[in-house]
Amino acid sequence: MPTPEAGRAPGHRAPGLPVIDPASGETFDEAPDQQPHELDDVIDRARRAWAGWRAEPGARTTLLNAAADAVDAAGDDLAPLLTREQGKPLAESYAEVARTAARLRYFAALVPRARRIDDGRPVHSEIRWQSLGPVAAIVPWNFPLQLASAKFAPALAAGNTVVLKPSPYTPLATRLLGAVLATALPDDVLTVITGREPLGAYLAAHPGIRHVTFTGSVPTGRAVAAAAAASLTRVTLELGGNDAAVLLDDVDVDRVADRLFWAAFRNCGQVCMAVKRVYAPARLHAEVVEALAHRAKTVVVGSGLDPETRLGPVNNAPQLARVERVTQRALAAGARAAAGGHRLDGPGYFFAPTILTDVPPDDPVVTMEQFGPVLPVLPYRNLDEAVEAANDTGFGLGGSVWGTDLDRAAATAERLECGTAWINHHAELSLAQPFAGVKDSGVGVAGGPWGLYGNLRPFVVHRPTEEGR
Repeated sequence: MPTPEAGRAPGHRAPGLPVIDPASGETFDEAPDQQPHELDDVIDRARRAWAGWRAEPGARTTLLNAAADAVDAAGDDLAPLLTREQGKPLAESYAEVARTAARLRYFAALVPRARRIDDGRPVHSEIRWQSLGPVAAIVPWNFPLQLASAKFAPALAAGNTVVLKPSPYTPLATRLLGAVLATALPDDVLTVITGREPLGAYLAAHPGIRHVTFTGSVPTGRAVAAAAAASLTRVTLELGGNDAAVLLDDVDVDRVADRLFWAAFRNCGQVCMAVKRVYAPARLHAEVVEALAHRAKTVVVGSGLDPETRLGPVNNAPQLARVERVTQRALAAGARAAAGGHRLDGPGYFFAPTILTDVPPDDPVVTMEQFGPVLPVLPYRNLDEAVEAANDTGFGLGGSVWGTDLDRAAATAERLECGTAWINHHAELSLAQPFAGVKDSGVGVAGGPWGLYGNLRPFVVHRPTEEGR
């Protein structure tokens, strides 16, 4: 099994980036704290590797499939390390590793198609597709491997090289993933760099980068876009969401309660497209609150390495403080905690799974992205009111409608201002579908063929016909 040092993360000096186990709150390892001045060499090597990588599409397919096999084989090393630094239950880490390999295989099989244009002139016009060059992939801490692969798999399949920067909270599994991929890919095709800010800001602004793909907060996304604009570098930004779940008045609460709970609380609520607000008909509101609160009170919370755990810790101390702050503010404004509402005693970054009711509709726990194990449930009097409230946010990533009449649910889903709408489930994605937000939730498209073409540029060739010679 390769070690992270076997990968191509440059700057092999004494490590200096502490990595904390969120289940204990204690430092358990370190990663290199690389500096912005190292980027020139990293990106220059990525640029030189690009010439060979883009030249052989057939070889790329073979090598990306080999890389997927290597990721699968390394699952027993990657998954526990991911849980140790991120906090999620081990089963979810294994699923993330599997998704990483699956995404490599999916994009390895996609081939951009040339297209002829016949416009009646004596010219054959053909649209072809060419790669861009070095791509910067900047990844957050909630799904370090899965979101990394969502960026590097299409970029590599398109013939680009990639410089990948994970969050300083979760650098280790990504460095190990880089070492695993290095066993299958040519030198400098994928480089993992780790370090504190301003490393990511300098990477986004570097003139040698031709595409920046970023997942994270709206303020940081705006800063990334501004930095990339100096070199007119294209950007793809996935900036989170405040997804609403609208329950119709014919919903079977008992039937959907489990799905609804996990749509909000998977990965401790640290999912950009998690349910973050629930709108329930007034006559069903108490029943919905009770069903969700029961699950919040009985779910097993603990270290992700414990096989009994279903819900792990919040990933880091600043995020835990934010979750606590937004919850306490809501309680002070008149909200009531039907479950949770507080940190859990003991070590680590644990917050009790929280269901809030009687929440003022303009409270930040409703209007902003809490990104933690806290869920407000709000009553509504008529469906128009619920749809208006669901859309009354600067975000527009996802949303869902829950009910028995599927046609009515689908018609309601059409009214949601978001990139993806689900009916009777939430946050389930296929590798083959586009994923994009509206409003402040992002710019550009990831996933499926759209993700591949987002890493290519059109190249038009005009050739005279015999008649036009």
